[in-house]
Amino acid sequence: MKVPISEFRKNLFQHVDKALNGDLVEVTHRGKTIRLVPEVQGSKLDRLTPARIFNPAFSKADHQKASRELLAEMQREWEKDWSEL
Repeated sequence: MKVPISEFRKNLFQHVDKALNGDLVEVTHRGKTIRLVPEVQGSKLDRLTPARIFNPAFSKADHQKASRELLAEMQREWEKDWSEL
C-alpha cells in the first residue's frame, strides 16, 4: 500500500501495525518512496559470538610449522588443479 506522508502521519500507528503484520507499506514524500520494513528476528543461535579456541600446549613453533605444512599442501593441490586444465 502506497500512502502520502500526510496520510501516514494521520494514521501512523495503523500503518506501522500493517507493516509489522507483513503488509507492504510505502510512504511517498517529495517524489521519493520510503518502505516500512520490520526488523527480522533471528534465532538465538544467530546472536552467538563465535569463540576463538586456543590450545596452550600448541607452541608458536608448532603453529608456524603447521601453517607452513598447510600452505604447502594447498599449493600442491592448486598446482595439481592448474595442471589438469
